[in-house]
Amino acid sequence: MEVRVTSESALEYAGDALILGVAEGAAPTGVAAEVDRRLDGLVGRLIESGEIRGKQSEVTVLHTEGRLAASRLAVVGLGRPAEIDLFGLRRAMGTAARALRDRGAHRVGTLLHRQAPPGARPDRAARAVVEAAYVGLYRGGECKSTEESPAEMKELCVLGVPDEEIEAATAAVRSAAIAGEATNYARRLVNLPPNEVTPSRLAEEALEAGQRAGLEVEVLKPDQIESLGLGALLAVARGSEEPARLIVLRHRGAEGGPSIAFIGKGLTFDSGGLSIKPSEKMETMKLDMAGGAAVLAAMRAIGELEIGLDVMGIIPATENMPSGRAYRPGDVVTALGGKTIEIVSTDAEGRLILADALSYARQLGATHLIDVATLTGACIIALGHVAAGVMGNDGALVEAVLDAGEIVGERMWRLPLFPEYRGQLDSKIADIKNVGGRDAGTITGGWFLREFVGDNAWVHLDIAGTAWSEKDEPHQVEGGTGASTRTLIALAERMAGGMT
Repeated sequence: MEVRVTSESALEYAGDALILGVAEGAAPTGVAAEVDRRLDGLVGRLIESGEIRGKQSEVTVLHTEGRLAASRLAVVGLGRPAEIDLFGLRRAMGTAARALRDRGAHRVGTLLHRQAPPGARPDRAARAVVEAAYVGLYRGGECKSTEESPAEMKELCVLGVPDEEIEAATAAVRSAAIAGEATNYARRLVNLPPNEVTPSRLAEEALEAGQRAGLEVEVLKPDQIESLGLGALLAVARGSEEPARLIVLRHRGAEGGPSIAFIGKGLTFDSGGLSIKPSEKMETMKLDMAGGAAVLAAMRAIGELEIGLDVMGIIPATENMPSGRAYRPGDVVTALGGKTIEIVSTDAEGRLILADALSYARQLGATHLIDVATLTGACIIALGHVAAGVMGNDGALVEAVLDAGEIVGERMWRLPLFPEYRGQLDSKIADIKNVGGRDAGTITGGWFLREFVGDNAWVHLDIAGTAWSEKDEPHQVEGGTGASTRTLIALAERMAGGMT
């Protein structure tokens, strides 16, 4: 899809459709009122009659019959006026884009960026609507066999941008388009079946991403992993016939500044191991590599954007399967660096492979560590499917991650790492155990990872609740969401701008 930014008036845009937002219970104002006047007050009359209510993400498609240059007008609800924000604007844009695409619209202009709440930066509003369009237009269904390719939207035009804002909006929209494509790439990897996306396939995807985006890529195989001493990763991998991979991607965008490492959990299928999961919904455990998919997609985007920052992506990739070779509850494994771990549950495997990856990132010289993982079901209990859990040992870096999430429309909430929680991980026979009990399970998972970051600035993102959508929604389809992909990209952009 081609994305353009222009000062062209929405009244003169000769595309297939125009997207306009209206608030609940409010008459059209500003640019919406200009469009309504061209339509002889049709939108206002439909609002008065109750046919257009302005409720969040409701869409009404009208034929303009030559009174506008665009053939159709999609009027999308923005919700209550006092509650309109960029999150709601994103939902509205994704919903409208899907509705128009499904009606055969190929060339679409939008005014939603001009209907952002007061105080919103124009370039961030433009970024929001473009990213939302990409998210909304993603179809899923990667393994369906169809004879015909469905029609896709070919152009999205961000209209009516003042000349003095064109440069900033164009830069924001370029980032948004690349980030939107990256998000959908991560979703595709998560949605593909686990018999296709194995650790080896994930490594192949990394090599392709490296060629596409100019990244250095190294893929370590089991004998190399063993020689390095990554015993926790190898322990998890023992039960599977699929060999583990440790994937390292490097973008060398600057010298002498901070070196940030994104570490993504790459469990391409998680049966729970010998602590086997219930059969209900086990088929969704292909999503346990969502953190790894987000890191891979973000690294590809960072390379394409040529961000001026040294960034590495590390993905420990394996399956967690039960077999005669599988690691057991009661085992003690030795992680990279020599720390010993008592295994209480083999279904707490993500923290084990991340522990080795965090230590390896430090060995490679990373100064800032961000790990992303579908780590704990407890995070879903705490925050549902709305927000990711955030923990960290460096306040400035935590705030930078939260700010990046706010910019790109990914909700997050910080959880505490009070020292009292660390005691739940005490082991009588090893340095630490891998499970701290049911109480504060998300926090003790974070505490476990903190043991492996040393003095480095570190943030942990638990995306267990946000990595997967259980149902089709107006603004996105069921399945993988690409959670945290855009946050990682925005964070790299911000750090390249001077945050250390």
